[in-house]
Amino acid sequence: MNDDVARAVSLLQAGGVVALPTETVYGLGADASNPQAVAKVFALKGRPADHPLIVHIGSIDKLPQWAREIPASAYKLAERYWPGPLTMILKRAPGVTDAVTGGQDTIGVRVPDHPATLQVLEQFGGGVAAPSANRFGKVSPTCAAHVAAEFGDEVDFILDGGWCSVGLESTIVDLTGATPRVLRVGSVTLADIMDVLGGHGSAEEAPGSAEAVKVPGSHLKHYSPETPLCLVPAEEISARVERALGRGSRVGVIARSVPEDARVASAGEWVGMPEDAEGYGRLLYATMRDLDGSGCEVILVEEPPTSMEWEVVIDRLTRAASGGCGDQ
Repeated sequence: MNDDVARAVSLLQAGGVVALPTETVYGLGADASNPQAVAKVFALKGRPADHPLIVHIGSIDKLPQWAREIPASAYKLAERYWPGPLTMILKRAPGVTDAVTGGQDTIGVRVPDHPATLQVLEQFGGGVAAPSANRFGKVSPTCAAHVAAEFGDEVDFILDGGWCSVGLESTIVDLTGATPRVLRVGSVTLADIMDVLGGHGSAEEAPGSAEAVKVPGSHLKHYSPETPLCLVPAEEISARVERALGRGSRVGVIARSVPEDARVASAGEWVGMPEDAEGYGRLLYATMRDLDGSGCEVILVEEPPTSMEWEVVIDRLTRAASGGCGDQ
């Protein structure tokens, strides 16, 4: 692994693009201070150039290089959740390139919780812009094989750090206003944040206007497989599968329940998921990718519980299902 870390650092220093593992998902990493290197990431992803990237740093000590007027709340949250799946939106420091901020006066920064990538960041010394290592709007990768399948040799190097331990993107909290605002839900909840900070905060839906802060993963349709995906109430999942089978469709199913009907149970690809939200979230993207490549014509997903612990899973599934799957 030390040789792989050294290779990743060397390529980043040379302006290359390196896929890096984090606890959330794999990212396409480039030197955040090199506009030409960052441009390669945008080109690979097919990402709009005015959409900001999250800058990954090795420790809280590096934060003043990227942000200014850093509030005390940022240091309190960093003490609790860095390294970890929390991205903070702060006012950008002078000299930070527009390439990573989308021309905005703010910047998203986090310290990822993965030993290999922390070694890379320590040896590299600077910040690494690293959006998820997938084509824009598609399912995020949670292992090195996913990145290879998506990009092949278009990426200079893939640092294989095994499976991601969280499997869903980081929480994004905006700390530039009077109160914290959660702009993208993740495993660190608004309640967690307010437990650290006290006072009050808010959670927002994805910004909808051109003037609103653009946030990674904020599109209504996002994290989407090529195969149409549809959310189905738990009590209807077996009937929906039977209906699709009756039409001769090949069906993929993601469900926490087990069907009572043997024909339904043996139909297509029925994937049983963990009962808990954390375990479910860890496997979700890999399961979606597997079914997307299985030849299914539709993926039916049993709706998860509506409790707060399932909020991030529901968010990702709702975006993946945007556009629906017709009358399957």
